[in-house]
Amino acid sequence: MAKKDDVDLPFEKALAQLEAIVGQIASGKVALEESLAMYEKGMDLVRRCRAILEQAEKRLEILSAADGVLHAAPMPKPAPADQAAASIRP
Repeated sequence: MAKKDDVDLPFEKALAQLEAIVGQIASGKVALEESLAMYEKGMDLVRRCRAILEQAEKRLEILSAADGVLHAAPMPKPAPADQAAASIRP
């Protein structure tokens, strides 16, 4: 569950924190317990980023509507949770 601090976190900051966490865990220099806590924080950040992107998608659909008819193409399915951090990178 997202912590109170994460709820208002802008997308760019959440993504930067997520990238930092992925880098630290991938380095292998973090103890197991700390890695698990970081992973949990990372998953909270993934959920926050996805929520922001879903809101942006809805706004774009509304803005893209022509003559009251929505012309939106389906979005690709999200990557599995264990690959989410890698798929968010630009």
